Amino acid sequence: MKSHSLKTTLKPLAAAVLLLAVGGYAQAQTADASLPVVTVVDTAEQALKQAPGVSIITAEDLASRPPANDLSEIIRTMPGVNLTGNSTSGQRGNQRQIDLRGMGPENTLILIDGKPVTSRDSVRMGRRGERDSRGDTNWVPAEEVEQIEVIRGPAAARYGNGAAGGVVNIITKQPTETITGQVSVYANAPTHSEEGATQRMNFSLSGPVAENLSFRLWGNVNHTEQDDRNINAGHQAPGFASTLPAGNEGVNNKDLSGQLLWNFLPDQSLALDWGYSRQGNLYAGDTQNSNTVAAAEAQYGNETNVMQRQTIAVTHKGKFDFGTTNTYLQVANTNNTRLQEGLVGGPEGAIVADAPFISSTLKDTTFHTEVNLPIATAMRQMLTLGAEYAEQELNDPASNTQALTSGSISGLASTRRSPLSSASITSFFAEDNIELSKATLLTPGLRYDDHSQSGDNWSPSLNLTHTLSERVTLKGGIARAYKAPNLFQSNPNYVLLSSGNGCYIRSACYLMGNDNLQPETSVNKEIGIEYKKDGFLAGVTYFQNDYHNKIEGGSTVVGTASNGTTNIYQWTNVPSAVVRGLEGTLHIPLSRTVDWSNNFTYMIESKNKTTGDYLSVIPKYTINSTLDWQATDKLSLQATATFYGEQKPMTTTYQGLPVTGTSAESVDPYSIVGLSGKYQVNNKTRVTLGVSNLFDKRLFREGNAIIPPSTSTGAGAATYNEHGRALYVQLTQSF
Repeated sequence: MKSHSLKTTLKPLAAAVLLLAVGGYAQAQTADASLPVVTVVDTAEQALKQAPGVSIITAEDLASRPPANDLSEIIRTMPGVNLTGNSTSGQRGNQRQIDLRGMGPENTLILIDGKPVTSRDSVRMGRRGERDSRGDTNWVPAEEVEQIEVIRGPAAARYGNGAAGGVVNIITKQPTETITGQVSVYANAPTHSEEGATQRMNFSLSGPVAENLSFRLWGNVNHTEQDDRNINAGHQAPGFASTLPAGNEGVNNKDLSGQLLWNFLPDQSLALDWGYSRQGNLYAGDTQNSNTVAAAEAQYGNETNVMQRQTIAVTHKGKFDFGTTNTYLQVANTNNTRLQEGLVGGPEGAIVADAPFISSTLKDTTFHTEVNLPIATAMRQMLTLGAEYAEQELNDPASNTQALTSGSISGLASTRRSPLSSASITSFFAEDNIELSKATLLTPGLRYDDHSQSGDNWSPSLNLTHTLSERVTLKGGIARAYKAPNLFQSNPNYVLLSSGNGCYIRSACYLMGNDNLQPETSVNKEIGIEYKKDGFLAGVTYFQNDYHNKIEGGSTVVGTASNGTTNIYQWTNVPSAVVRGLEGTLHIPLSRTVDWSNNFTYMIESKNKTTGDYLSVIPKYTINSTLDWQATDKLSLQATATFYGEQKPMTTTYQGLPVTGTSAESVDPYSIVGLSGKYQVNNKTRVTLGVSNLFDKRLFREGNAIIPPSTSTGAGAATYNEHGRALYVQLTQSF
């Protein structure tokens, strides 16, 4: 959609949503308090979770198919979901994270119990948009998850900053009414010794402490070995013949989490949550540019970076005569401690010889409150009004104090620049879930965000569900999603230096932060149709995201350093990009005991309209298929298969040159098959046995997508490892 028509569409939509919100609130305020309680529709949040771009993973799903380490392993099996690296360059290739609808990991908002998780923001961003981060989907062990909501498209816009691609909401198990506990152990054994194995053990305890007071406590220890240093030997692209691309890093996880829940009145609760998690990597040899560096090689198998996350949150939920409320305050502190890495080419991102560990700290504070007001009019409604304040404070001496060794920059200190940066967002939102008729549900919404650096943003939305018949439902929506610049992109003190290969012109250059960046926005649209009958379900959804002001390393020279030769670039906004595709689901109850579930994603287009390149290197199509058989009351069996289509690499270098040779090679279609069985020994003991990647399909990392200045000897799309066959077992004992 062209920008002028986009504005024409959004302005009346925003006005209509605002009028609905204000009008509904006025009706709620003037309603007679003596009126009898009426049955009302769901809240807008609940209604939006029925949108076509929403998928649910249950605790039962996780028990049947336990991930080895990270929840992303099962989240990736949902429609519209893939794992990708942080950038299309292939740098940090095995650090793959959740990518929703091809918008990239940076546009996926991770929540735990509805509260934002942004620890990866403490990790610096490289010039191609990559971070040396595992993402934020591994702070909760699978055994303590009640369900995972994967929210894509317009339904995600209500969550504000960072949800342009979508939202992953990890919902944990809550305190129980009686004293209960559980101990679970998990181990897998790869059939290839050069691939890292996993062992995990965790416990949980829950129940009442006193009248109206209950608790929940869980802990987890997880160890995944790093891949062998030579796992990719013999598979390098020509440009990496003298170097060795790394396999997957290992990780040591330690987690402890507790909650006290006080139901101090029949319809009032107060929850106090506290959590501590530690993720220490086990270094597998990776440098940002796949170079072999002596200082890095010496650290193989050691912890070269440790992420520690501490959270405390207070949540109040209430039910009153006028409606319901939900309010929380969360403070999260992330300590990112790592061996110092180079910020200068040659190579950027490599461990610096004899450098000590250095820590960056990120403090996230979020206050959120909302009220849901049922409105008794001719049309049943549930109006939601809310406000939110979010603040990030980063202290990063590792990234912001690098000396400017290739000439000074006017107005910027050459050394000892401030390591501090911060930003805040103040938000207000209104949503109304309106039952226009028994067959039609309309959900308009409007969110206002005011960012302390990049200014304000309006995000209107409109979602519709219409029942065409008893079995056929039409669903659709449009929303404007939003993402503010991160604390590296917007900080002028954050400066990267390249000797030439990382520049748009073959000479030394600086890339510096830009405090005048505009926020990224995306107008997300989807329309889907769904058919249901006696357990049979079939649906297809078309989605399109028109992406504006994407933030990338700029290609326009904005100045020259004092030496007269070093060009200066800044992070900048790219005018427009587009993502569009199809998602589908098919569930067939083959018999009383056998179910067959399928979903697919087909990417029609994912393109930066300025450069012509892909936004993410993801498969052209993805098909996930699961066959469940409840063989007996105690035994259930499952077969899974995932089919990945061709993955094409970036088509041009960041210098605008077309890639050729091995740099232009795709990853061919491939499939992964798994089998598992779950046996309930008794009402307290459960055993799960399985094999992942049954037919042992392996992929090897050949390097980065390209190697500047060469355009023909890179790895193309072969920038990550896909592990082969592994056997696994999980034993769960309840009490």
